[in-house]
Formats: sequence, structure tokens, C-alpha cells
Amino acid sequence: MLKDKGQVTFEDKWPAMRPIVLKLLKQEAVTQIEWQDLFGAVHSVCLWDERGSYKLRDALQQDIMMYIKQAQARVLAQREDQALLKAYIAEWGKFFTQCNYLPTPFRQLENAITNVSSKVTSSNASNSQKKNNNNNVEDSLVRKLMLDSWNQSIFMDIKQRLQDSAMKLVQAERNGESFDSQLVIGVRESYVNLCSNSTDKLQIYRENFEAAYMQATEEFYKLKANEYLLTNGVQAYMKYADLRLKEEEARAHRYLEPGSGSVAALTQCCERVLIGEHMPTLLAESAPLIKAGETEKLQLMFRLLDRIPEGVIPILRDLEAHIVSAGLADMVASADIITSDSEKYVERLLDLFKRFSSLVRDAFLDDPRFLTARDKSYKCVVNDTTVFKLELPSSALLRGTKGTAPESKCPELLANYCDMLLRKTPLSKRLTSEQIESRLKDVLLVLKYIENKDVFMRYHKAHLTRRLILDSSADSEKEEDMVEWLREVGMPADYVNKLARMFQDIKVSEDLNTQFRGETTRHDAINIKILNAGAWARGSERVTVSLPLELEDYIPEVEEFYKKKHSGRKLQWYHHMSNGTITFANSVGRFDLDVTTFQMAVLFAWNQRPTDKVTYENLRLATELPDPELRRTLWSLAAFPKLKRQLLSYEPSVQNPKDFTENTAFWINQEFALVKNGKPQRRGKINLIGRLQLSTERSQIEDNHSIVQLRILRTQEAIIKILKMRKRITNTALQSELVEILKNMFLPSKKMIKEQLEWLIEHKYMRRDDDDINTFIYMA
Repeated sequence: MLKDKGQVTFEDKWPAMRPIVLKLLKQEAVTQIEWQDLFGAVHSVCLWDERGSYKLRDALQQDIMMYIKQAQARVLAQREDQALLKAYIAEWGKFFTQCNYLPTPFRQLENAITNVSSKVTSSNASNSQKKNNNNNVEDSLVRKLMLDSWNQSIFMDIKQRLQDSAMKLVQAERNGESFDSQLVIGVRESYVNLCSNSTDKLQIYRENFEAAYMQATEEFYKLKANEYLLTNGVQAYMKYADLRLKEEEARAHRYLEPGSGSVAALTQCCERVLIGEHMPTLLAESAPLIKAGETEKLQLMFRLLDRIPEGVIPILRDLEAHIVSAGLADMVASADIITSDSEKYVERLLDLFKRFSSLVRDAFLDDPRFLTARDKSYKCVVNDTTVFKLELPSSALLRGTKGTAPESKCPELLANYCDMLLRKTPLSKRLTSEQIESRLKDVLLVLKYIENKDVFMRYHKAHLTRRLILDSSADSEKEEDMVEWLREVGMPADYVNKLARMFQDIKVSEDLNTQFRGETTRHDAINIKILNAGAWARGSERVTVSLPLELEDYIPEVEEFYKKKHSGRKLQWYHHMSNGTITFANSVGRFDLDVTTFQMAVLFAWNQRPTDKVTYENLRLATELPDPELRRTLWSLAAFPKLKRQLLSYEPSVQNPKDFTENTAFWINQEFALVKNGKPQRRGKINLIGRLQLSTERSQIEDNHSIVQLRILRTQEAIIKILKMRKRITNTALQSELVEILKNMFLPSKKMIKEQLEWLIEHKYMRRDDDDINTFIYMA
């Protein structure tokens, strides 16, 4: 039979409950019957006594406080720091264990105070029993009461001593002394577990232990870092800082709470004190170390300064300055060699690139920022005009005013080096196919950094023309591979397509030769090359020359043959690009001479009078060659560097072909012979062509003009292309997109861009915005 409400009171039950509570607090043994009786007593008091739950809470708080006071006395009895820590950790460990057990019998107390019925609690438990069990323990009023009591009674009184003691132990470890690390770990764990704030479980830890740890660390290294730097110097200090950062990071993982962000915060604190506050001193060593190539020390400096936001930017500037200064100094020092030898020049450029790349790899671990700095500064070296330059007329010169725009001669020398590798030369003969391919790939690597790629392509095309016409290619497969490699590295498609068309023309020309030889009786005497003007022509004027009758007879025959094959097409003869082989006979022997058409025309002037002396004026009338071409041709026959006995003799003696006068007399050297090992040979063959002349002096100037003219047209074309897409664009955006489009051909100067914008505005292709002069609008 149930008792009436109010018959069971707190006063009746507490005397029996209190001994069990004290046993639990002191971690003494509690029987199963006592444990179950405690549950029943709490339930009865909360159910039958209206004020029972509050009385029970107050009594429980008094006993908890009494236990905490006893624990506090035991802790404070210790005088030494380590003893204090040990005592505190031991007491806290026991108390915290009971924080997980003692709240369990008092769940009904929490329900009664919060006006939650046991029925609802039972229903919730049945739905999510595991979750509620955890919540009942961690979020219970009794647990919060226990933790708050500990915090207010013991922790607030001795937390400063605890923190100071723990920090002293950490500092002792930094100074090389050993101790039980669990003492510091135990303090940290007590700080973490002490917090009863459900929204921020780490509040007490963060406000106390973490803050004290950070402050102690900063104070320690502010003192020690300055001392070490002054005593041992910068380079030793970098090793010290790197070692200390690693130690502190490992120590932080050991003593600070995982997942709280404390490790990252401490690392930033150490980086600021050890590196950030000494940045100017550290950076002062950057330039000397880069110059000396101290890769290990640079790697250490990079590793340290990369921890600081934008800390490596000054090193990037030092690296760029070093590459530019060292590269240019190296080029200037060897200027005498590299300006006259394309092979030495390219080898020197590649050596510089490998040297700087090695520095970036070993010192800065190929970090993308440093690779970009290397590329930027190496580009300055490649495009520098200090050592040698190519004079191109400016756009102002094209309009009739004076002015030249010096550019790097690098693309011309690169093209010359490619020619040496692809042509039958001593260099290409001593290299294997794999070595030639490797060197060509190296050329393409340097080509990436060249701004005026259009100049390279023009010279490369000229060399290719010579090789194809003279059939002097060392490897035809490599020739075609080179065209594809140029396409792969992003050279303009129209340039590359013309090169590919040249190979097709040669193959078509071979088929035409076969057909022509089948229709003429003198088929072995001539080899014609009929080429497409769009791919081969250089825009130079055709040179007049009076051909020998033996050649003159072939021209109408060839033209008639071609007209039958292709009606409506017209042949234009480029005699300065032609060559042939003639036989020279004298009293010494017979010799086969490979000569240009101009050389042949000059030599045939003596065909009917081999012993006569002929003046310069008569030779000009006989050959009809322009003065510059005749002088150059005569000099090649009278002063050929590879011959010990020249083919032509002349008087009076001169040092330069420009010194020939109208009365200078020339005659065939009847003692001409090829000399080998000091003895004249009776037979032999000699190539007098040298570098096949593809253009006259006048047309070389035209070539340079055409480069600039083509750049102007390309710039105008790109501007209109951008405006057609955008319709409206700012000056800054237009220049940015323009450089992006043209960078694979050349880098337009700001002056050129401005001039072409003004020209397009003047001719009504575009206009400026009425409200903003820096905005352009396309006019359809």
C-alpha cells in the first residue's frame, strides 16, 4: 500500500544515503545493494518530498565541497613544483573518475528539478538509449555541480601555481633537462576535462593552459634567439631556428590538446619570434649565399622564410637580380668568342640555363615561384642587347623618319646553330643522331624565352631554303621532325605550314624533274626546282645576269614543258638561288667546281679566251651583274679562304672587294690546283658556293623592313580581332589580350601598340568612348 504524499521526506532518507555518497567520492567500495538503495532513495525523495530534490542537491553540494576542501589541503601541502603537480593530478584523476559515476543514481534529481517526468525520460531512453546515457552523464546537473565546485574551490586558488609549475617543467625540457612529461600532460587533461560549458568544452583550457604555454614559449625564445644570433651569427642561427621549430612542433603535439588548433597557433607564435622578428638580418644573407651557390644554406633559409607570409619575395628578387647580372657578365666576358661562333653562343646559353636551373632545384626544391623567377630573369638575359644586337627599323622609320629598334641577335644565332646541326658540317658529322636531336631540343628550350620569335623563323626558313636547294641536309627525317617540334612548342601556324609546304614542293619538283628528263635528250645536264612562291619567296628583287649560252638554251625548253603541265601559271627565274657544277681543265689537271650561277657567269667570260686579262668594267658588261653582286662574286673566286691556289688572279692587289676599280684586271690562274699535304693534286672537287646567297644587300634591308611591317599588320589584325569579340574594351585589358595573342611571334612594344591604336582610330576601325578615353569601341 502506497504511503501518502509527504510521508517520505529528505530528512528520513539522507542519513542512509550520505555514507554511500561519501564512499563514492572517496572511491571506496560500494556493494550492489547499497548502489541499488541509493537509486531507490533518490527516487523516493524526489517523488514524495516537494522540496526534496532541492534539499538533496544542496546536501550533495556540501559533501562535494567538503571532499574538495580535503583534496585541496592535500595538494597545497606540497611545496615543490613536481610534488604539487603530482598531488593535483592524483586528486583530480580520482575526482574526475567519480564525475562519471556519481551522477548516475541522481538522474531522477535532474528530472525533478527540470520538471521532466520519468515517463518522458523513459520514452526518450527507449528511442535512443545510448545517446541519452551519454548525455545523462556528460550534461547532468550533478556532473556540472561537481566540476563547477572543483573549479571554484580548488582550481581558481591554485591554477596560477599549476600553470607556473607546468611551464617551468617545459622550460627545463627546452634547456635539456629531463622530467616526467606526464606531469604536464596531466595538467592539460585536467584543464580540458574541467570545463562544464557545453558550447565550448575547451574554454578553460584555452584561457588558461594554452595562453600560459604560448606566453612562456614567446618569452623564452625572445631572450634565447637574440642571444644565439649575436653569439653565433646568421648562418648558425638558421640551423638553430630550424631545429627549435621542429622541436617545438613535436613538443606541442605532446603537451597541447589535439584538434584544438593549439599546435598551429603555437607554431605561428614560434615562427613569428624565431623568424619574423629577425627577417631583415636573415634576408641580408640571401644575395651573398645565392652568388656563392650555397644551396644547402639557401634551402634552409627558404624553408624558414617560407613559413612567413610573403617571406620569400625578397629572395625571389635577389635570385632574379643574380641570374640577370651573372648571365650578362658571363656573356660579356666571352663576347669575343660567342659573337662569332653560334655553337659557342648556344652552348653558353644552355650552360647558363642548366646552372640556374640546378640552383633553383637544389636550393629552392623547384618551387613554382622560383621557377617563374628563373624564367623571367633568364628571358632578360636571352633578349639582352648588351653583347650584340639586331638593328630593326622602327615603325617611325617606315613612315620616313629616322629611328632604329635594337633587338637581341639571339634568334639569328639560334637559327645559325640549328643550321649547323641539320646541314652537312663537321659538327653534324661528329655527332650521333640522338645527340643532334638532343641539341635541337635544347635550342627549342631557349627559343621559349625569345621575344622576337618571328626573326628566328625568318632566318630558320632562309637556312632551310639553302639546305633544300643545295641538297645539303644531313638527315631529311630530322628536317621534317624539326618542323613538327616547332609546331609543338607553339610557333605560329602560318610560319610552320610554310616550312611544311617547302618539303612538299621539293618532292613535287623531283617528280617534275623525272618527267622533264624523259622528254629531253640532255636530261643529265640539268636539275630544275619549281617551287611555290608563297612558301619560298622572300620578297627580294630578282637579280639580272647574262647566263652562259649552255644554260640560256634550257629556259624556253623548261617553260614550254611546264606550260603543258600547268596552264595559267607563270615561272619566275631566281638565278641567285641557283647553282651548278663545271669542269675546269688546265696544265695541272682537271677539277670539278661547285659554283653559283653568278660565279659560273663570271668564269664563262674566259671560256673563249682562257689566257686573257679582263678588266672589271668588261666583266660587268659581259655578265650584266649589279655592282655589289659582281664585287662579291669576284672576291669569292679570287680570295676563297679554303684554297691555297686561287682560281682568279687580279691586279692591283686590294684588301677588300669594295676597292676594285673599273680598271682592275682579272685573269684565270693557270697554275690553279687543289693542294693536299703540300702537293698539288691532278684531280679533285671543290665547293666554291659557301653560303648560298638568297638575297642581295638591298633585299636584306628590305627583309628587316618586312619584319617590322609584318609586325605592324599582325598587331592591327590582333587588335581588330579582340575588338570584334569584345565590342568594347579598356586599354589595359586590350594590351593584356594583345600580348597573349602575339607572344608566340613577338612581344609588341607599348609604343607600337599606341601607334597602331591611333592608326586604327584615324581610319575609322574603332573609336574612343566619349566618357572614357581609355575605353575603345569597335566600329563595324
